Parts: sequence; structure tokens; C-alpha cells
Amino acid sequence: MVESTYIQGYGIHYVGALSKIPKSNEKLQPLYEALTNSLEAIRLLSTKSEQGVIKIKLHYTKGLFDTYEFYSISIEDSGIGFNNDEYERLINLNDTRKGFNNKGSGRVQFLHFFDKTEYTSIFEDKSSSTGFRQRKFTLSKSPAFLRYNAIIRHDSLIETNAKSPTTTIVLSSILNDKDRKFYNELSISELKDNIINRYLPFFCENRDALPRIIIEKLSQLETLESREILPSDIPTIDKQDDIIVHYCKSSNDGKSIERIQKSEKLNIKGFKIDKSRLQKNSLKLTSKGEIAKEIKLDSMLVDDEIDGNRYLFLISGSYIDERDSDNRGALKIPTIEEFRSKSSEVSWLFGEEEIVLDDIREKANEKVLAMYEEIAKRSTQKLEEVEKLQKMFLLDPNSIKEVKIKLTDTDEDILEKVYRADAKLIARRDAEIKKRVDLLDNLDPNSPNFRDRFLEEVNELTRAIPQQNRTQLTHYVARRKLVLDLFGKILDRKLLIQNSDGRNLDEALIHNVLFQKGSDKPESSDLWIINEDFIYFSGSSERQLSKLKVNGKPVFKSEFTIEEDKYLLSLGENRKIKRPDVLLFPEEGKCIILEFKSPEVNVSDHLTQIDLYANLIRNYTQEYFQIMTFYGYLIGESIEPRDVLGRVSSYEHSYHFDYLFRPAEKVNGFDGRPNGSIYTEVIKYSTLLKRAKRRNSIFIDKL
Repeated sequence: MVESTYIQGYGIHYVGALSKIPKSNEKLQPLYEALTNSLEAIRLLSTKSEQGVIKIKLHYTKGLFDTYEFYSISIEDSGIGFNNDEYERLINLNDTRKGFNNKGSGRVQFLHFFDKTEYTSIFEDKSSSTGFRQRKFTLSKSPAFLRYNAIIRHDSLIETNAKSPTTTIVLSSILNDKDRKFYNELSISELKDNIINRYLPFFCENRDALPRIIIEKLSQLETLESREILPSDIPTIDKQDDIIVHYCKSSNDGKSIERIQKSEKLNIKGFKIDKSRLQKNSLKLTSKGEIAKEIKLDSMLVDDEIDGNRYLFLISGSYIDERDSDNRGALKIPTIEEFRSKSSEVSWLFGEEEIVLDDIREKANEKVLAMYEEIAKRSTQKLEEVEKLQKMFLLDPNSIKEVKIKLTDTDEDILEKVYRADAKLIARRDAEIKKRVDLLDNLDPNSPNFRDRFLEEVNELTRAIPQQNRTQLTHYVARRKLVLDLFGKILDRKLLIQNSDGRNLDEALIHNVLFQKGSDKPESSDLWIINEDFIYFSGSSERQLSKLKVNGKPVFKSEFTIEEDKYLLSLGENRKIKRPDVLLFPEEGKCIILEFKSPEVNVSDHLTQIDLYANLIRNYTQEYFQIMTFYGYLIGESIEPRDVLGRVSSYEHSYHFDYLFRPAEKVNGFDGRPNGSIYTEVIKYSTLLKRAKRRNSIFIDKL
């Protein structure tokens, strides 16, 4: 063969062909391609007197200030070498004759990353007088090569006195600055870990028969770092089993996807690895001994551990190998959505069959639970969590059955799935209701069976509407249930903030749950706990009397007589800035006053507070706000009936409903204003909670 000959491509235009094989996003891809070739070359040896050796060397030049600049990578192996058959396969871009399910395009990654890839390969050749020959050739996509429509240049072929085959590949002159920076910062320990993770399937299956893999970092002839991948670095397979996955095809009408009898058998291997060695639990597809794609492990969170271990699952099979692409590791296995999209194309309506990624994931996750009892127990715990959510949010059991809940699903994931199922049910019910209404419109009154048909459709309609209303009512009632649960926790002092702070926040917490301080939107409050009607009135929470407005109009007077001002500011007080906890105005001339007391405060010490607020509102409001009738509610938890009756004798005890009330009393009018009246109750938070729960439970029971 003529020396230094460019191997011109025929039937292929390399400039165009190379662009169709994209550069990998994995910056170690060219090294992986070379290492894969070395592993395969060692496996091709007809006799294996030794385990084989692969040496990976990263070469650096030493710069100023003891810095090192990446120069090249060399990978040396004791494999079969580039004999005539192997070399012939190399020079054909898509030749797959080597076996191992190769696509023959991995070498293109050398061209994308490095300007020059040089091979020196010694191989056994019986026609040689020494028994061995040495072949040198170079790969590049530089203009010097492409002008000959070539990416390979054969440099030499000579006889050699070598005693065994060996191949050295040198990747030099890196093309991209970002890639150069990556290799500059790459440590040998990091590279060792990356290689183990990448080839874990192959290493695990061949743990006791691995070639020696030595990794070195050098500057000139000085070794800066050295590591070796040892059998002790490779975890052992803990358990393995097979899974059967069926093919999918489009239905005859092209509207749905069907699983068919045809199937493939895949193997799943489980590894139980100490958490210090495995950073996350994972489930991965492997192709040709390498990690190809990670899919979601449904039965565990990524950082979960059981008895100090994490779990790795590897799925392999000839089907996956055959679906590998030109860009190694990019599997051509569609998701169900991708398959559904393709099945709508005309070419797919005639029997195209595929296995979808979703089915592999589902079958693999089922097998994980069957293989490991300790992981399966997590499934039971998840069911308990779902049951808690069901009770808390009154989730429809039918919707829960409709969705697939995974062990890794968060509460938000579960609720989102259930509510999505609810939405589908609502849509179906809406469509059914519309259908029934349309049928009513189209009935013929002159038809002999009109009356029977009419009654039938009305009955169907009356069945559909309550089902539709149920879903919306459920969310409404469930929210109220949560508020009541929170209110109960505050009264029982079970919130973390109530026990982690020296301040007593009970009253503020209660106030904000019932009606957010500073708010003027009762309709957004939870005052229904006290009385259902309260959320429909206008009003405000914790607002100064002097700044109080109703329907945009100021309630308090802006100017006062000398006598009024004297009183309002007497005894060192400013009565204008008093802040009733809640004021509500149900209609013209009426006002509801709510006062909340901390649960440990003796409520009887504050019996006259509401009377004062009523008097100020009666006498110092604008003329157009003539409030004559007041309703006061003094609410706390520490209520001793005899204290209340002993201090204000006009109160009476309502034994049946567990509260004290005072019938209408006079609210004195001053300066010519007529008297008003006030009705007052003194009641416990726990009594209000009990009443509200009883009201809400009526809805819950019906739901």
C-alpha cells in the first residue's frame, strides 16, 4: 500500500455526512469512544493468556506559576489491533461488521473534538516474516483531509519485531476552548469515577475478568497522578431478574394505541451500594455495556437510603442495543406521547410497532418492588400518605383510582393528578348535561310517547347535575375543614411557632385565621366559623376608628366640637384611635362588634370593652352613619360563668348552647343623639369550633 495515502470516500460526501452526526454534549465522549474500542479489541483476542491492559494518559505541558495546560490524550491497549479486517471496517463510515452492535460512527467524535487523531497499531500477521506488522494512520476533518474527501490518512505499514499486539491512539490539538478548559481542570480521580459510572454495566458483569485500566496524568515524562480501576471499585450485582415488555401499535382507526402480543425480554440488575459510594438512587437503561439513559425510579426519592444503602438498577437487552443511535447513548425508543404523535402519520397506519419508554419504566418499577421487600414497604407508606390527603382534602376515591400515584410523587404531584382527573370527570359530566338539555329541546310534544321521554330525560338530567355540583362543593368543604383543623391546633397550642417563641402569639394567630388583621374584605375571611352570615357583610379588621370606611365613605367624624374633643382625649387617652378587632355592617343602622381574647385571658375582665366601642360609634360617627343597633361578641376560652354573672348581672347563661348572653341594653346617646341598643354574647372559641365542625360535617357526610 502506498505510504501517506488519503483514503478517499466513495458514495459519501464527508463535509455533509459529518454534519449529520452532531458533536456530543459529553466532553469525555472521545475518550469514551476510544476506551470502548479498547475494551472490544481485548475481547476480540482469540487467546487471552493475560487479562489485558488499557492505559489512559492525559498529557500536559507545564506553564508559568506551576500551571499545567492540556495537550493530548493517549489510550493504549493490548487488544487485537488494526489488522486488515479491522482497518477495512474503520475506513467505511457506517460499517457494522465488527459486531457488538456497533454503528461505526463513534470515530466522528474524535473529529469533532480534536484536530488530529493518530493511531499506532501492532497486530498479528502470519504473512509477515516476524509474525507482526505495525500500521500507522491519522484521522482528521481539517481542510488538508477534506479536500480529498477524506477523514483518514494511511501513514505507514511495516513489519515489526513486536511479540504481542498493541494499539495506541493519540488525540491532540483540541478544537474548542471550553473543551480545553474542561480538560485543564479534570482530575484523575474525577476521571476514574466518571469511567466507572459510564461503564458500570460492563464492569459489573465482568468484575472478575476486567483488563487492568490505569489512568495517568503526565507532564513531559513526569507522572503527576496515577489511579487504577480495581475490582474492589466495582459493586457486585445483588439481584437480577427479567421483565417482559410488549410492543405498541396504532389501532385500525388510528385513534388509539394498543399493546400487542409481541414482546421483548429485558434484564434488570439491582445493586445495593453503601450511601457513601452511591450519591443517588437511580434506574438506567444500558446499551452495549454503557449507561445510555436514566429513567425515573418511582419507588424511591433520589437521596433516600435504607439501612445506610442506596440502590442502582440497570436495564439491558438486545432490543436496547439495537435502538442505539449514531451518537452513542442516544436511544431511539419513543415515549408514549411521541409514539402517539407518530401514529397519526399516514406511514404509521399500516402496522408500525414499537416498544415505548413509558412501558419499560412501568415494568421495571414493578419489578423493583418485587425484588426488594424493603423498598416495597415504602409503597405502603405512600398509600397511608394518600389516605391522609384524601381525608384532608375530601378527595374523590374514584379520581384517586383513575390516576397512577408513584412513590416519588410529592403531595403536590398527587393533588395535581387527582384534580386533573376531577377536571376530566367534570368535563364528561358537563357534556352529559348539555346532551340532556339538547335532547329536551328536540323532543316533539306531539309524539305519542312524549311524556315518557320527557320524564326519562329530566330524570337523567337531575342525576347528572348533583354529581357535577358534588366536585365543586367538595373543594369548598375541604378548604373549610382545613381551616377548622388549623383553628383547633391553635387552641391546643400545637403549632411550632407557639412553642418556639417566648411571646404569646395565640390571640394574633386566632385573629388572623378568622379575619386577617388590616383587611377590609370579610368575604375572603373565615368568620363563618362564628356565623355563616358574617362573610357577606362589609367591614374591616383591626382598623382605627378615625380611619374606618364603609363603602368608601369615612365612618368617624373628621371634626369635633370642643366638648367632644375634650372627652375623646381625656385621661391621657386618644379614643379616636381605638381599634376594635372586627367591625361589620350588615345593613344601614346596624353594627356587629367582635373582640378576640387570648385563650388564657380571663374574659370577664373585659366585659365592658364592647360597650365602649358601641358608645363611640353611636356618638362620634358622621351624620349619614346613624348606627342604632349593635351586636357584640366577646370571644375567648377562659370563661367562668360565675365571674361573668358576678360582674355584670344582666348576663344570662344559655345552658343548651354553652354561652352567656345579655339581652338588649341601652347605648347612651350624647349631645342630642338618641339612644341605641346592644345585644351581647360571651362565648368560647372551643364552642364556636364545635358548632362549625358540626355544620361542616353535615356536608362531609353527604359527600
